[in-house]
Amino acid sequence: MPRQARVIAPGLPHHLVQRGHHRQPVFVEDRDYQYCLSNLKERKMTLGLAVYRYCLMTNHVPLVVGANDELTAIPRLMKRLAGRQTRFVNAMERRSGSLWEGRYKVSPIELKGADRF
Repeated sequence: MPRQARVIAPGLPHHLVQRGHHRQPVFVEDRDYQYCLSNLKERKMTLGLAVYRYCLMTNHVPLVVGANDELTAIPRLMKRLAGRQTRFVNAMERRSGSLWEGRYKVSPIELKGADRF
């Protein structure tokens, strides 16, 4: 059975979450956080995305990213962030294997009524 396609809505912000494998720490030292942030900054500029919110937790990365008209921009952002962070951590810790738990989660954020509780 094929996996379900992600929903990317052009022009809307999206909530994205990438979790560490088995919810283990992904960010241990300051250099881990700094490396991820520098990659996020570089890729958002290259892809023309707006990053509204981010919070690098020890075992996961939640982001709120504004989608542009290019439907592949968000997947390309997440692929690059996950791949680079995995290679970086594996090299620093002299290990191999997956750093992340499966596919990242993405949900469009509806703006209608967003200013109400």
